[in-house]
Amino acid sequence: MQKVWEGTELEYAFLFTLRKVNSINTEGFKTFFNNLPVDPYIKGNYRSRRLSQFIVSGDRLIKLPHGYLFQSKEYNPLLGDIKREFAELDDALIELDIFKKLVFAFTDSCKLHPEAEIGVHQIRTTCSPDNMGNPAPEGIHQDGTDFIGIFSVNRENIQGGETHLYTAKKEKPVFSKILNSGELLLVNDHEFFHFTTPIKPQTDAQGVRDVFVLTSPSLLTES
Repeated sequence: MQKVWEGTELEYAFLFTLRKVNSINTEGFKTFFNNLPVDPYIKGNYRSRRLSQFIVSGDRLIKLPHGYLFQSKEYNPLLGDIKREFAELDDALIELDIFKKLVFAFTDSCKLHPEAEIGVHQIRTTCSPDNMGNPAPEGIHQDGTDFIGIFSVNRENIQGGETHLYTAKKEKPVFSKILNSGELLLVNDHEFFHFTTPIKPQTDAQGVRDVFVLTSPSLLTES
């Protein structure tokens, strides 16, 4: 199974790769995860989320109009065939240099063509002593896009949350790792299914897992 690590030239049709994005200090992202609206499509109020879409034009990041997230039931048996709407990313977050570096790390690594649409999901999963948090309530799945990037911002007072990649749903994972702060996992969505295990707190306090998930195409529609 091919693994392409940092410093190795990626082919366009790469399988998956794990990068540590050293140019990004994740501390600058953390405050923006404290005011995320609760995801209304998931029962339990343990997931919060924002979503915007962009294109890269030269060295500029251009935000596209508001859209609706749509996946078919083939890819998302839990929430497929539902037009989902989420609040946009905070404007102050988008202006951060580290945010632009994150999107450029994704586009450069995946060798996206110019004007490719990129969806950026900002997601917090919480857990408490009474309730586990489930980063992937739809189970082992594909997103129905070309490329996925999962960037870890913060893990606080949690255990679990290990990301797995599979060549088929009923096979054993070919990749299993807890993504630490600053790590970016890039995945060819045509080749792999993915899943992240539930999280629970290490102490009696609340635990959080904060990530950005990037997709191209964006899976957003304007109507």
